[in-house]
Amino acid sequence: MKGLPFLIVLLFCFSAKAQDKVFPEDYFGIYKGDLEITNARGKQTIGMEFHLMATDSVDTYTYKIVYIAEGKRNDRNYTLKAINKEKGAFAVDENNGILLSAKYIDNTLYSIYEVQKNLLITTERFYADKMIFEIVFSGKNLEEKSGGVREEIPEVISYPVAVTQKAILIKQ
Repeated sequence: MKGLPFLIVLLFCFSAKAQDKVFPEDYFGIYKGDLEITNARGKQTIGMEFHLMATDSVDTYTYKIVYIAEGKRNDRNYTLKAINKEKGAFAVDENNGILLSAKYIDNTLYSIYEVQKNLLITTERFYADKMIFEIVFSGKNLEEKSGGVREEIPEVISYPVAVTQKAILIKQ
């Protein structure tokens, strides 16, 4: 009976290890759903697709985002490049000279970047049958400063969220 707890822990460790996913290979596919965009003017919903596929090149993957509004497709044909898969380091190549650093941690790909004085945080959470795509947007001109009144209290700059985009996309 004394060995039972050890056996249970051992079985749990093996079953947890067997469930580990390899990114991006274990999430290849086409995901579809609706993207909800929320800003000060309200909410708008448009169609969305996300394609993650193998290519002929090692550590290079098709990373395509499709927005569908009023029946018109807007395809964003990007490339995902593995920089150091073991450390979760990737880059989203927009194929126009723009590379966005990305980090894969616990089934989620994260990117934080600035474009024309706007901050964007992108998260893509992957599951067996779906993914959750989110972008949070703030203008750097919206910065709010606080703290910094004494040496032991640093100045902190926060950026209020101006726009969110969220989609639950189902794997096809």
